[in-house]
Amino acid sequence: MERLNGEIRDREKTIRGLKKKETPILSGYQIFHNYIRGHEGLDNKTPAEVCGIKVEGKNKWITLIQNAKAMQSTTTSEGKS
Repeated sequence: MERLNGEIRDREKTIRGLKKKETPILSGYQIFHNYIRGHEGLDNKTPAEVCGIKVEGKNKWITLIQNAKAMQSTTTSEGKS
């Protein structure tokens, strides 16, 4: 978590819109930190992998987006019943 906070502080001055409360940039950093970037203290695993959540594929961003879209479609169709 400290690493994520440090990265955000480093980029705060150079990325426009980062200080806005509803910016998607912070969510992107959080997703990257938890699902894509390996951590030295976790034997180069992501926090998600340590919790048993595996994101597979060459491009983990694409996989996460596809999974989110599939989940959104599932929950939307269930609500129409």
